[in-house]
Amino acid sequence: MFKRWLKPITFVLGLAPFSWCLYEVFLLFQGQPHSLGADPGKVIVHFNGAWALRFLIMTLMVTPVRQLFSFPLVMRIRRMLGLFTFFYASLHVASYAVFLLELQFADIVADVIKRPYITVGFAAFSLLIPLAVTSNRWMIGRLKQRWKTLHKLVYPISILVIVHLTWLTKDDYQEVFFYGLAIAVLLGIRVYRSGWLAHNSLIPMRRQTVIQNIQKF
Repeated sequence: MFKRWLKPITFVLGLAPFSWCLYEVFLLFQGQPHSLGADPGKVIVHFNGAWALRFLIMTLMVTPVRQLFSFPLVMRIRRMLGLFTFFYASLHVASYAVFLLELQFADIVADVIKRPYITVGFAAFSLLIPLAVTSNRWMIGRLKQRWKTLHKLVYPISILVIVHLTWLTKDDYQEVFFYGLAIAVLLGIRVYRSGWLAHNSLIPMRRQTVIQNIQKF
């Protein structure tokens, strides 16, 4: 039963932040009390960016959770979590262009060039695009082993996002620290386990080589 409802529940929960944001914007335009503060545009931009990062972290958590806790069912929602990452990242960029730059595309290009944190953030978003485009069965079948290589871009994307957030933060770095720690731990687990697997796969090969050399004599 849980297996059947896992994807629908994940989808509904994934849309919850977007629904809340839409509701607050509706209250704003209706002149009703809302939670967007004195600068709603800036709050919306940061809100969508924060949720893009949270879904990125949840996406990175899938493989370690499966490996460490023997919970293969979580793999069923990895693609959905990745697409929600791209969805909120797209909202982050779109709300930045609409609310902060008022669709002045010349200013967008100037910001990307002149402001390092915008440059890094835009680079992370650009790397997300091919991952989103290839997150379907047809592309997986077409790319085969190259698909796995391509989707390793999630590692530099994670680092770029943390750099973007750190550069953007001016005073309170507590949130940056916890997000950065989560990314570091998740990437560290992957590096450690891949190294461990490579090391253990070499041991039998070395023993077999030694045995073969002995047999030659």
